[in-house]
Amino acid sequence: MKKKILIVDDDTDILFILKIMLEMKGFAVEISAEPGKILLPGSDMPDLLLLDIWMGNYDGREICQQLKSRPATNRLPIILLSASKDIEQSAKDSGADDFVAKPFEQKYLLEKIGRYI
Repeated sequence: MKKKILIVDDDTDILFILKIMLEMKGFAVEISAEPGKILLPGSDMPDLLLLDIWMGNYDGREICQQLKSRPATNRLPIILLSASKDIEQSAKDSGADDFVAKPFEQKYLLEKIGRYI
């Protein structure tokens, strides 16, 4: 069975590029540009979450903290993404398993994903 990755980013171009790239590598991929609706109770759990930090009124670090505080999602690997390279520590302080700065090399992102699934 394919490992499932959920990507949440308000940039639809990034969503579609990542979706195509990861599907070509054999992952099942779901995308969402609506951070307020991710992982609601009863939703199908992914094996890994790629979550942008800056999304309009949403901060991916706060979403990460919320997910890591819930028993149903506290073991979900979360990799935070951001165009700001200097916030890696605050990303990890939020409970994220890892951080990737945009833009990134495909190989680098795949290595990070491979650590968790």
